[in-house]
Amino acid sequence: MRFTPLALEGVVLVAMDSHRDARGHFARSFCEEEFAAAGLPERWPQMNVSVNAKAGTLRGMHFQRPPFEEPKVVRCVRGAILDVVIDLRPASATFRAHLAVPLDAESGDALYVPPGFAHGFQALIDDSEVLYMMGARFEPGAQDGVRWDDPAFGISWPLPVSAISPRDAAYSDFAG
Repeated sequence: MRFTPLALEGVVLVAMDSHRDARGHFARSFCEEEFAAAGLPERWPQMNVSVNAKAGTLRGMHFQRPPFEEPKVVRCVRGAILDVVIDLRPASATFRAHLAVPLDAESGDALYVPPGFAHGFQALIDDSEVLYMMGARFEPGAQDGVRWDDPAFGISWPLPVSAISPRDAAYSDFAG
């Protein structure tokens, strides 16, 4: 695996080294020792999957409030998405900045999202599937989010929103 730090401190692109032959390809998607050597968590107590029927589906922007912040590794295993993170760490030099990273099943790349970030994505292709490794268990009372189109962040989504949950659509403007 290759670990490439991105523009927001702590966010890392995790690329697999694929071995291809006549059968297809094989790649390691997680290795405890390699993650540790890259300074990333090695413990992932929960794994989630999301299937998104229509291109334009938007999920996010989610986070868990302290002390239940959660790191994530997000990988698109079918189709393609635009994955977006927002730095919500008040002491960070990039506080309120966002980063958009295209992820698709063909590349197999994943995005490591550190604690203290809001996370969401938009499906770019029908039937896109996203696999999340979660570094903390979900804590229902700590779930929160910011509005996907809040002008404080200026995120440019590539497609019109075709589907969004009522909860995600109802988040208020960021007050921080």
